[in-house]
Amino acid sequence: MAPRLNMMAPICLVENISEQLSVNLEALQILDQISQPLVVVAIVGLYRTGKSYLMNQLAGQNHGFPLGSTVQSKTKGIWMWCVPHPCKPDHMLVLLDTEGLGDVEKGDPKNDLWIFALAVLLSSMFVYNSMGTINRQALEQLHYVTELTDLIRAKSSPTSDGDELEDSTEFVSFFPDFIWTVRDFTLELKLNGDPITEDQYLENALKLIPGRNPKVQLSNLPRECIRHYFPKQKCFVFDRPTNNKELLANIENIAEYQLDPKFLEQTKRFCSYINTRARTKTLREGIMVTGKRLGTLVVTYVDAINSGAVPCLENAVTALAQIENSAALQKAAEHYSQQMAQRVSFPTDTLQELLDVHMTCEREAIKVFMEHSFKDENQEFQKNLVEVIKDKKDSFMLQNEEASAKFCRDKLEQLSMALMESISAGTFSVPGGHKLYMDSKERIEQDYWQVPRKGVKANEVFQSFLQSQVPIEKSILQADKALTDGEKAMAEERARKEAAEKEQELMRQKLQEQQQQMEAQKRSLEENIFQLKQKMERDRENLLREHTMMLEHKLKLQEDMLNDGFRKQADEMNAEINHLKAKITATENDDTPWVAKTIDRIGTEITAILSAPAKLLGNIVRGVGSLFKRK
Repeated sequence: MAPRLNMMAPICLVENISEQLSVNLEALQILDQISQPLVVVAIVGLYRTGKSYLMNQLAGQNHGFPLGSTVQSKTKGIWMWCVPHPCKPDHMLVLLDTEGLGDVEKGDPKNDLWIFALAVLLSSMFVYNSMGTINRQALEQLHYVTELTDLIRAKSSPTSDGDELEDSTEFVSFFPDFIWTVRDFTLELKLNGDPITEDQYLENALKLIPGRNPKVQLSNLPRECIRHYFPKQKCFVFDRPTNNKELLANIENIAEYQLDPKFLEQTKRFCSYINTRARTKTLREGIMVTGKRLGTLVVTYVDAINSGAVPCLENAVTALAQIENSAALQKAAEHYSQQMAQRVSFPTDTLQELLDVHMTCEREAIKVFMEHSFKDENQEFQKNLVEVIKDKKDSFMLQNEEASAKFCRDKLEQLSMALMESISAGTFSVPGGHKLYMDSKERIEQDYWQVPRKGVKANEVFQSFLQSQVPIEKSILQADKALTDGEKAMAEERARKEAAEKEQELMRQKLQEQQQQMEAQKRSLEENIFQLKQKMERDRENLLREHTMMLEHKLKLQEDMLNDGFRKQADEMNAEINHLKAKITATENDDTPWVAKTIDRIGTEITAILSAPAKLLGNIVRGVGSLFKRK
């Protein structure tokens, strides 16, 4: 498990100096340390409405985000506080407090819009904080939400009406849940004389107003945007914390008993809901956001804003994928190297022993890569991993051969020391010396083959030793006066046959090792494709789940509009609904050709990387392709 980060106080994440946004490098360094998934809660609202107090409560503290006690806004830009999640041990809770909207000291209202848009893009739960009641004026103050379609893009460079439709339709797939907190609420929660819940109060406030005139349509716009773009809406109302102005101005330093009990209970309910219901921040197709990923997103979005472009989710995910896939490749390669180094003891007894360990470590490395990578277009990073592992495997094989060769040479040097001394001393230069020499050489051979774990070069090194003895043996044979010419000729013929047999044995070993390597290449290809197929299936399921959620949201909206008598607006949603249904059908039924095509392409490319012989290449690709075709 990753180490827990312990931030004692918030830090500015996005600085807003002279209405120019920039990302604080120190905050990015903090995010880089967080490998856990994040739950990100952002709060926005008019300045001096008590946003920071609620965020401090979520952090479990009275102090932290600056509250301020004057009409001047204290929070500039976006401030961040990362704390351990109280309900999810493997998650971090990231709290984002934004500068107050509508600050009279700011000259450019566009600045407020970008702060609002960034809070939406970065969070998994978005809290809008206001004072008094949810009425027409409160909704008009939330005009920022109506401009999100101009500030945020789901797809890069939409070029047609269909792309624009898809862009706005898909907002609900990555927008956060929406909470409206109403402070200093003094009304009774009643509708037509009957008690209602806070959520019913919000639902009623977001109902469209009948009428065709431009004023009504303008008034309905924020209502429509909140209902269309945010997947869930929730409301909390809060009584005034205290009627004592002096205590209110110093609220972070007073004891709980000095605050209104009802306000305290409302605050606890709000915090409990956030802690138990706020979702993990995810991107398209279920990609979970970690600290490092959130930092990349912040930089990408702020850079886009500063360049005059529109922040685009697709572009941000693409930029994130490049960084994350590079890291995933490195992580997988390091895992392979570390595990091979731990599990292989040089020299291995056989090549197959080394290849078995290689295949286990390779399988684990591919799994590591698949777990940490996403949106690997054309599997470029996976192909790089195949090449990296192949190079590393070749390096381990070379080390294994060198270790075996050295071990065998050293062992033969020890075993043949007495023989070489006898040769130098002329021990075999006597009648019958050839037989004495052959007996000594045979004992060396017997002792050599009894030595365990000589490795893959045992035959080759021994063959080299025998070849070095050929002229010596021939000289001793010719000088042996106890043998006739016929016996010498027979001995020479026998030596040639034995040498040829050992040469054949060495060739058989090399052929067997080539076949073992080809089999290992085939299994490597199969493992890469098997794990890719699994990942593609998971991605398809996530995409299907995402599209289904979007469709259910749109159908519920359409049903509500029909029930409220807005048939025209309900009918206008048919294009979005039909578009989503078509995408779901395509995702469910039309994946087979795409999957098969991807497998055939990646199979050919990986096989080429593994350098399988031409004849084997076609057989491997065809064989693997048949394994994964849908029945």
